[in-house]
Amino acid sequence: MVIATHPAAEPALAAGPARAVERSRVQRKLVRSPVALAGALVLLVVIGAAVFAPYVAPHQPTRQNLIRRFTPPVWAKGGNPAYLLGTDQVGRDILSRMIHGARVSLIVGTAAVVVSLLVGVTLGLLSGFTGGRVDTVIMTIVDVTLSFPQLLLALAFVAALGPSLVTIIVVLGLTGWERYTRVVRAEVLALREKDFVEAARAMGVGWLRMLFRHLLPNTFSSIIVMSTLQVAQAILQEAALSFLGVGTGSAYPTWGQMIALGRDFVSVAWWLPTFPGLAILLTVLAINMVGDRLRDALDPRVT
Repeated sequence: MVIATHPAAEPALAAGPARAVERSRVQRKLVRSPVALAGALVLLVVIGAAVFAPYVAPHQPTRQNLIRRFTPPVWAKGGNPAYLLGTDQVGRDILSRMIHGARVSLIVGTAAVVVSLLVGVTLGLLSGFTGGRVDTVIMTIVDVTLSFPQLLLALAFVAALGPSLVTIIVVLGLTGWERYTRVVRAEVLALREKDFVEAARAMGVGWLRMLFRHLLPNTFSSIIVMSTLQVAQAILQEAALSFLGVGTGSAYPTWGQMIALGRDFVSVAWWLPTFPGLAILLTVLAINMVGDRLRDALDPRVT
């Protein structure tokens, strides 16, 4: 008995195996990249430390011990095994503060990217699909926003609204959506002329379904890569704002804040700004390494 299939169903039936083959290809390229694996390993350590900070931190990050102030790292002369990376000017454990600071950096980086995604991708889809005056207005707003230095704009907003974790997330999210809008718009402009879009229009598919069911999934590769790299940028911006004293406030230890507090004592306690700076360097470098290799893996033109 032969079961006939409708011709229009054949592309849909073939789409599943094609996606599986593509996922397998991307996974193989990532696994074979030692750079991506090294970056992923560093990220796993940072994420694990941030998630389980109360359990892995040897001390409370705000606990002061003036008797132990300026204790050097354990391998230096005068070091104490109870304080592996030393203590700061009021006797707080550097390692514990760095572990808890990883929480703030990852929360800010991830949440700011989510805000940027929601705003930027939505506007990019509307701009590229509708065109006309809507496209002109959205892209004019994008051009005006991009003309302002992003960090200076964030600094102005945080100074006006007051330092807090929520303020930092919203401000960094609303100053980083323009890139998503431009990239998604460019891809939608190319996709809307494809045969599958014309076929969907002929079948009477509504514009909302067209945007989120047919166009948006075809932009996922670019969005994933941009999101990965923007997390690193958001971490750097949060550290810069904390260094300037307008970050998340004094309620949470942050890497930028630790560098700012330790810069005045760098001649007598070099470890105060050094270790938080290395944490920022390694985390951002790991994210960029994974993001770059992810971009290469998602690009079928790169072998």
